[in-house]
Order: sequence, then structure tokens, then C-alpha cells
Amino acid sequence: MLTKTQIQEQVAKARAADYSKRNFAQSFELILTLKDIDVKKLDLNVNEVVFLPNKLSEEAKVCVFAAGDNAVRAQRAGADRVIEAGELDRLASEKRTAKKLARQYQFFVADTSLMPKIGRILGQFLGPKGRMPTPVPPAAPLEAMLSRYKTAVRIKSRGSLSVAGKIGDESLDNAKVADNALAVIAQVERKLPNGEKNINSLLVKKTMGKVAKVRMVEG
Repeated sequence: MLTKTQIQEQVAKARAADYSKRNFAQSFELILTLKDIDVKKLDLNVNEVVFLPNKLSEEAKVCVFAAGDNAVRAQRAGADRVIEAGELDRLASEKRTAKKLARQYQFFVADTSLMPKIGRILGQFLGPKGRMPTPVPPAAPLEAMLSRYKTAVRIKSRGSLSVAGKIGDESLDNAKVADNALAVIAQVERKLPNGEKNINSLLVKKTMGKVAKVRMVEG
């Protein structure tokens, strides 16, 4: 099992590997390569939401489908967009707008009462991306949910034997990026048949940088 110190060292190497000045803030990406998994027997489709302990400088964009009081609460809580029932109905005949919506926001949450309609109208666009909304019961703490989703990232399978996702950006120090990496690793391990034993190596890179790689330590 890798320690925080070991991961922090890889983050430092990845940060130092790119000396060029960029006109945008780069992100740190974590890639986990896997082993000892028979992909013919196990369809390993990882598409996980991870709530990072240290939020990125650019928060995740969250869209809320809500009506009445929940719509007002979502707007006050800082949702990037709130779609009420009337607008949702219009999207049924606006396929291009609906498709664009699925790309614009990383996460979606919705009143439970609207979920069937969302499935009919937007399921074909949100489903394949793994972005169907998280249902919000009437008494749920919507404000707290939105605050958490602002810190979230999505970790997805890349090919048959690797998983990747964002764990930080240049504004975070190496220790905070390492903490985010540990949160991602812990959640991925829960999806694997043999947990950490199925992780072969950990790679960290900046958006335009070279890869810093370390093999997992057994024991």
C-alpha cells in the first residue's frame, strides 16, 4: 500500500516535470493501472463520484431539476443552473439543447418527483455519460448536497485495465493533492474484486506534463 508521503513525492515529480509556462491552470490527473482482473469474466465499468477533501480552484458545475421551494433553495445555495418542470418539458422537443446540457454540467441532482420525466426526456443523453441525477427526497439537506458536489470529481474506467480522474490543480500544494489521491484510491479499491491487490501502479501527471509512475507496494 502506498503511503501519503510516497504519493506526495510523485505529485512533486509531476509538478517539476513540466517547466513550460502555460496560459491556463493545469490539473493533476491520477491514473491507476490494474492487474489480475479477467475482463472476459468481469465487466469492470468504474464511473464513481468522489468527494475530495480538498476542493479544486474550479468547482464542479451542478445542475438541479427542482420545483417550488426546492427550486428556490437550489438557487440560493449556488446551483449553477436550476431547471423547473416547464423548462424540462420544453427540452423534449429541443434535442440539441438537451444534448448540450449533458456536456455542460458535471453533476445533476433532482427532485424525486421529476426523476421519471427526466428519464424519458434526458435519459438518452445523461445515461451514456453516467450523469443521471441523484434523487433528492423532499426533506433532504439540499444545500449540503450542493456544497459537497462542488468538491466532487468523476473517476472513470479508461480502457479495460485502468481508471483515471482529476485529483487537483496547480493551486493546491503537494500534500493536498496527495490527500485527494488517497480518497480516489480508497473509493476505487471498493469497486475492485480484491481491493488494493488489483492495483498495479499509480501514475500522476499534469495536463500537459510527463507521467510520474510508481508501482504499488505489496504487504
